[in-house]
Amino acid sequence: MKISVKDFAPSWFASVMGTGALALVSLAYSSKVSALKSVAVGLTYLNTALFFILLIPWILRWLKYREEALKDLYHPVICHFYGTIAIALLVLSADYLLILKRIALAKAFWLIGVALTIFFAFLIPYLMFIQERIDIKNVTPAWFIPPVGLIVIPLSGGALINTFSGIWKEIMIFINYSAWGAGFFLYLALFAVVMHRFIAHEPLPCGIAPAIWINLGPIGAGTSTLYMLIKNSNFITAKEAFFAFGLIFWGFGVWWFVMAVVLTLHYIRKLNLPYSLAWWAFIFPLGAYVSATHNVALAFKISIIDSFGFALYWLLFALWLITGIKTLKHVFFS
Repeated sequence: MKISVKDFAPSWFASVMGTGALALVSLAYSSKVSALKSVAVGLTYLNTALFFILLIPWILRWLKYREEALKDLYHPVICHFYGTIAIALLVLSADYLLILKRIALAKAFWLIGVALTIFFAFLIPYLMFIQERIDIKNVTPAWFIPPVGLIVIPLSGGALINTFSGIWKEIMIFINYSAWGAGFFLYLALFAVVMHRFIAHEPLPCGIAPAIWINLGPIGAGTSTLYMLIKNSNFITAKEAFFAFGLIFWGFGVWWFVMAVVLTLHYIRKLNLPYSLAWWAFIFPLGAYVSATHNVALAFKISIIDSFGFALYWLLFALWLITGIKTLKHVFFS
């Protein structure tokens, strides 16, 4: 295996995020193709193995090469990818809760994931704030990763609220709503910064061009987790406004999806799109958006939206296969 512990990139856990998202939308669209339920189960077990395999070099790097790990943590681009391990745990929690119905394991993954997500959601912005100057060239959509982690907390956390009672239920409500609110407004703030970088400066380097797709992550996950929260919050009686907001938020994603496709084609035709771990940025954000599309369609019973989501599902599956194969080639044959 060609993975070096010393140079192990924290972005490897984006593969767990993407595979877990594909598992969830496979379950969602098993209503159209029943075999996709078995695909969802298989992907969940594959994703579990992938997470624990990647966890080994991640931990070893901190034990043996702490200087290199800390250097990445202070890098204005790479540091944001440290949050992928936390989001991977949250996605695994959702896989175990919604696909395998293993509530105890789902809670375990969620609790660890929440702790890490909140830790990185404070640490990474703090490290950005105390730096004297950050070049605008280092601003990329990867900066959305810490807010996305907060937004993803209610993915299974929202569904787990009613498995608790008393003070613990109140704590669950506190965690889930504060996380979604913080993640959403941090995303809005960072979105303005990233748009400024896109408009006022040169295109992203070819090696990280797939990061353009990351913007679908907070849009998709934000819509799905908002719906999850509202459905499981009996104390909120006027739910229609929240569902309508989700529909509007999802609608912004349609524009960004088309823009991401157009920009990707621009890189392929005019520039270059070499394989890198950044290709996993195609997967989780699109998976989150496909899930949101299905949830919006169900909420409003709009079949054309669900058909659009089903078409995107097959694009997602194809991109996951291509990226997975290229990743295996990179690991074993490069």
